[in-house]
Amino acid sequence: MTDLGLTGKSAIVTGAAGGLGFAFAEGLARAGAKVTIADINAAAAREAAARLASHGGAFSVSVDVSDETSVQAMVRDVVATQGGVDILINNAAIYAGLKRKPFFEISTDEWDRVMSVNVKGVFLCAKAVYPHLKGHGGKIVNIASATVFSGSPLWMHYVTSKGGVIAMTRVMARELGEHGINVNAIAPGFTLTDASRAAIEDAENYGVARGAIHRASQPADMVGACLWLASSLSDFVTGQTVIVDGGRQFI
Repeated sequence: MTDLGLTGKSAIVTGAAGGLGFAFAEGLARAGAKVTIADINAAAAREAAARLASHGGAFSVSVDVSDETSVQAMVRDVVATQGGVDILINNAAIYAGLKRKPFFEISTDEWDRVMSVNVKGVFLCAKAVYPHLKGHGGKIVNIASATVFSGSPLWMHYVTSKGGVIAMTRVMARELGEHGINVNAIAPGFTLTDASRAAIEDAENYGVARGAIHRASQPADMVGACLWLASSLSDFVTGQTVIVDGGRQFI
């Protein structure tokens, strides 16, 4: 692998016990970073960390990203065990288990639950790592969704939350640039995670015909953009949203 300058960097990946989060964590570990797998499921986080043993291992921590006390405790643990924080991948989100329905059938409780994790969680995690990044700079990568650009119907709570992530990315980039902190977003297209397979019938073929690249997206397809945005190769890139969807938004 090309040296990306990530060796020894401390990287937190939220929601990393599986799916895209684990793919990001594995990619960073392969690139030499000291990875923290943060997830609300403590046992799953430990298991995921053990899977990275051949890449130097990983630290695991349980966190509820919607709870400020939990987030602050996570960051303290990472600083104490990993020596600091250099990279935050804000990946944790509610997606699995959401039922597609018209927006007027979404309950206020479900709406609030999605916003609490998908929007407030990104805010809280960035807020918690900021004091540890401002002295030496660093990278924040927020995971949005290409559904924002397609206006995917029957997911209004999810799509709206990911639109909020893109908006926060723009504001954070403006506020943190003077501290040497780059803030960008990745907007994955429909990707074959376990959650996606459970949500969509015939997931392997979902939207494939609409893409410039005619195949289904795998979690590994998202990793390159993440590594680039986390590395020094993107030091003059901030406030941007990189759509990684095989060209589906442009057909």
